[in-house]
Amino acid sequence: MKMKCSQVLMECLLEQGVDTVFGYPGGTILNIYDEFELHGYGEKIKHILTSHEQGAAHAADGYARSTGKVGVCFATSGPGATNLTTGIATAYYDSSPVVFITVNVPEALIGKDAFQEVDVTGITMPITKCNYLVRDPETLADVVREAFAIARSGRPGPVVIDIAKNVTLTEVDFESLPLSEHAKSGRLGKRLRRSENNLKAPEPDGEDIDKLLTMIGEAKKPLVLAGGGVIRSKDAVPEFIKFIEKLGAPVTTSMMGIGACPCDHPLYTGMIGMHGTRASNIATTKCDLLIIVGCRLSDRVALAPQHFAKKAKIVHIDIDRAEIDKNVKTDHHIIGDARRVLELINAKLPKYDYPGWREEVFAQKTKVAPASSGKATPKEIIDIINKYTDENTIVTTDVGQHQMWVAQYYNFKLPKQLISSGGFGTMGFGLGAAIGAKIANPDKLVIHCTGDGSFRMNYTEYATAKYYDVPIITVLFNNRALGMVRQWQALTAGRRFSQTTLDRGPDFVKFAQAFDFEAVKVSTKEDFDREFAKAVKSGKHYMIECDIETEDLVSPMIPGGAKSDEFLLD
Repeated sequence: MKMKCSQVLMECLLEQGVDTVFGYPGGTILNIYDEFELHGYGEKIKHILTSHEQGAAHAADGYARSTGKVGVCFATSGPGATNLTTGIATAYYDSSPVVFITVNVPEALIGKDAFQEVDVTGITMPITKCNYLVRDPETLADVVREAFAIARSGRPGPVVIDIAKNVTLTEVDFESLPLSEHAKSGRLGKRLRRSENNLKAPEPDGEDIDKLLTMIGEAKKPLVLAGGGVIRSKDAVPEFIKFIEKLGAPVTTSMMGIGACPCDHPLYTGMIGMHGTRASNIATTKCDLLIIVGCRLSDRVALAPQHFAKKAKIVHIDIDRAEIDKNVKTDHHIIGDARRVLELINAKLPKYDYPGWREEVFAQKTKVAPASSGKATPKEIIDIINKYTDENTIVTTDVGQHQMWVAQYYNFKLPKQLISSGGFGTMGFGLGAAIGAKIANPDKLVIHCTGDGSFRMNYTEYATAKYYDVPIITVLFNNRALGMVRQWQALTAGRRFSQTTLDRGPDFVKFAQAFDFEAVKVSTKEDFDREFAKAVKSGKHYMIECDIETEDLVSPMIPGGAKSDEFLLD
């Protein structure tokens, strides 16, 4: 039937099962926004109007990470589109499936420096899996169907669709197709019929599986490292748990891999890398076989690539061939989806046990410093959060010291419990992500952990949380500083604290109260315990500002470029 492309877009979203869109309107995208009222799509797709496009991007990302579904975000041209770029890059580096839909100036004005014109596809090309500029109205439905397939397939990631404004007004013939038929027809069907463009994950090579099994049989001190790929791969975690329990070797994770193994599992040594545990980092220097599953081995994990796991044979399992030997040279690799690879390994893997090796590794567990008698320590705060929460909790963070404290001390049990910006390190990510996660998971408790520096970045999204009545508990670690940068200054720059002291407003409690949120400031663990219990029980939006010591540091700490056992703080 005939319909305008603005309506075609909405119909295509319904085909994909989209129930929520995060966005911010503007001049060029008005025809699409009109569809929420004109043809009643507002009754089928919930639109969340955020305070800023970056907040919308992070909210769509939080929605995607907490559900495994594709998030959707709308923005207008020019500054609306460029305000998305930080959120797009955040999703890209953490392999989060989000489709960003923008509308540019009319085709006749493209390239003419028109009002609010910008080359969206050019800007976002390096930070997307794929992007499109739709000039031909007849191609819009095919583009949308292909974009969603690309975003969710293989190694997930963001896709941008930029549409010329005149296209949104153009009528075309449109026939709705069920999602199950998309791979058989149109542009996506043609793509999938070309073997080199098949979006399915490659089937692991059986000989590669057998070679790994042989290497395991020869190993005396194996170590397993899980990254975000285990979290992103559908149903990979049960296979991963089966694998590590049959192997019986110590297990560590990158920050993005937290939740692949319960933090209280007897094989888990904690996070690896710059702020990872002593046990995990020492284990990499002593192991003779390192099995890596779905991890990029970035500079925060393999701080000195030439020395990383120097005594070990390194095996890298990843869905993305480009990650193999990119940062760390491997002795063997297996290309494939984490779930499928682990499934094939588990079918042949005998039971192993390494009690002596485990004892050697766990003997390196970092000893926790005794609690102070004054202000609550970060560990005490997170221990109290653990006390009142369970696996039905999602924790989002911003970036900085508080992020590392959460990664170190919170007892994550399941995948998708931790939502944090790992690869791009985006301050201001946490609040938008918390809103998206809570909207997607209304029955779960969502806790937003942040620092005073990060919270300032995007705290305008409190207006979004208020308007849509999104109850989140914000735990604000206030040390009156850009804590992580200050920590580096204290340890490596002679305590010259250039521009990292935040001795200024606002009064965070009054700010939260301006939105009619419950808000308190605490300094002792007893006060935090009391207020956090009240916050959980209330079911309302609640801010607890924690007055912590400026000198509280993240420990352990290994400086960039150092070996895994060269601790600056231990």
